[in-house]
Amino acid sequence: MLIMLRILLVLWYVYALFYYVAAQSETGGKSNQSVNVVVTEVTTNTTNPTSDSVVNVDCQCVPYYLCNPTYDYRKVRSNTCSDYLEVCCDVGNIVNQPVTLKPNTSKLRNCGVRNAEGVGFQTVSGNDNETQFGEFPWMIALLQKQLKQDNKNIIYKYQCGASLIHPQVVLTAAHCISDKNHQYKIRAGEWDTQTDNEIYAHQERDVKTILIHPQYYTRGVFYDYALLILDSPLEITENVNVICLPNKNVSLDNLLCYTTGWGKEIFGIEGRYQNILKKVELPIVNRHKCEEQLRTTRLGSRFKLHETYVCAGGYGIDTCKGDGGAALVCPISKEENRYFQAGILAWSIGCSRNSIPAAYADVTKVLDWIDIEMVFNNFDTEFYRY
Repeated sequence: MLIMLRILLVLWYVYALFYYVAAQSETGGKSNQSVNVVVTEVTTNTTNPTSDSVVNVDCQCVPYYLCNPTYDYRKVRSNTCSDYLEVCCDVGNIVNQPVTLKPNTSKLRNCGVRNAEGVGFQTVSGNDNETQFGEFPWMIALLQKQLKQDNKNIIYKYQCGASLIHPQVVLTAAHCISDKNHQYKIRAGEWDTQTDNEIYAHQERDVKTILIHPQYYTRGVFYDYALLILDSPLEITENVNVICLPNKNVSLDNLLCYTTGWGKEIFGIEGRYQNILKKVELPIVNRHKCEEQLRTTRLGSRFKLHETYVCAGGYGIDTCKGDGGAALVCPISKEENRYFQAGILAWSIGCSRNSIPAAYADVTKVLDWIDIEMVFNNFDTEFYRY
């Protein structure tokens, strides 16, 4: 009897060993795929946790675009990650790529193309008017060089918005840069001023030459136009591109347009206000109606809107301090997600004040001046034509 039990145990062991070897042979070369399936199931279950949720896996903090599959970086967080653009990613699901990718520069892009769904990833839509990364690739941050209070360390304070019309030329408001005694630089391809973990790096250039419109009038802010020539051209990439300029006979009637900006204060860790680039959709306001509405403000009943202005906004939506110089861009007829620059933000009465539009320097009024300055400085005007 004992012998029979031993024989049965040996047979059971041989059978188990044969089954294990067969199973390993059947899944040979697919072990990584099996791991990925498990990870995918885990990450799928944690795609939409509450804001206080923590991903409880054996993970490492990496930029969100190095984790496969890409997480929604606003919803998947870890209390072990110091940067909100990082996620706690399972070590077996980390993509082996450099932290900052090099954007595609293989072909020249048309002017005015808006990346409505972002570049490289898409954030949660409708979140406090925040733009997608690279959505408005012509947006430029104008920075002014300053010394800190200790007179030792240099900082670059956010001065105004601006727009790229040529790889080496930026368009902004004259009031933003009327003091030529300061040193300025520009930043292109910026999105979130508080982190460098974006999928593509921003580009910076020094401002070499400032060209202010000869009829600029400081007191009334008339002819509020300036061109900035950079010390070297920017690379045209997926998140850095030029805006189109309008035709002289373009009609702005009944158009819904956009403007973008960060607001005020300093870039980097010392900044306190807008971090992520915001966008505001603004209707063009009839000139006569705009003038009537502005007369109800402190400007008085005799106020006359100068011929170099076009109006947009009101209805409880508006731009605010620090957004000056930014482009007002409007859709090009019959072309999807393509825009031209109709104006440059000059001034507004308060922020989000009901029914009071903002005044934008009308770009159509100075197309000849822009063309003349571009040609004189040996720059191709075809970059901004459509």
